[in-house]
Amino acid sequence: MRSLSIIIAAALLLSACVSSTTGPARTESSSAEAANNYYQLGARYYRNGNYNFARERLLRAIELDPQHAMAHSTLALTYMQLDNPRLATEHYDRAVRLAPGNFDVRNAYAVFLCGQGDFDGAEEQFQRAIRISDNDSPEIMLTNAGVCMSQKPDLKRAESYFRDALKAKPGYGEALLQMAQLMRSQGDGLAARAFLQRYLSANPATSSVLYLSYQVEQELGNDRASGEFAARLLREHPDSREARYLREGR
Repeated sequence: MRSLSIIIAAALLLSACVSSTTGPARTESSSAEAANNYYQLGARYYRNGNYNFARERLLRAIELDPQHAMAHSTLALTYMQLDNPRLATEHYDRAVRLAPGNFDVRNAYAVFLCGQGDFDGAEEQFQRAIRISDNDSPEIMLTNAGVCMSQKPDLKRAESYFRDALKAKPGYGEALLQMAQLMRSQGDGLAARAFLQRYLSANPATSSVLYLSYQVEQELGNDRASGEFAARLLREHPDSREARYLREGR
């Protein structure tokens, strides 16, 4: 889920606070600043896929500042990439205890729990993230919760989350796309078409969306519309995986 990459990208914008005082306070501030620098470096390594380097820098950040919640959270992400869910769990638990009011941390933890098959635990963390008063992007957590519930599977609960995400942000592309896919899976092609039309009116026409639109129109028996989407896919995204599927007649 792309929300996890959003957490890392936003965190990289943080800058350390530098104290102008002297003595112990300055030493403490310098230590926190050094920890934050290691954290930001580790986050960059994580974003670039250099997970061993990321782990080294993030562990150093935590050594300098054991209370750095985002370092623990990003280290948990790193351990998942290094196929170590035990240490990932340990650092997610630590991050949530250190920053119970950080909705990004709770969202990341919830995504992790969902991936581990702990759907009830994931939903609890999503709910807590959504309820945090200064959460300015609840549509992300609501959509993630819907995806998680669809994996459970609890499709009625998933649909409820997607609809709540669209109430929070009517043009949110990921929720519109998830609703289109959900409606299609339930055999409601007309509803799937409507959500795809809403998506395309406010979001980029990616290869996957054009291919899904092509499939929905085919299933509805609309040869003209399906042909238009096929032609558009081949014209705008000729090298995409979906264009290859189309050429292969999938």
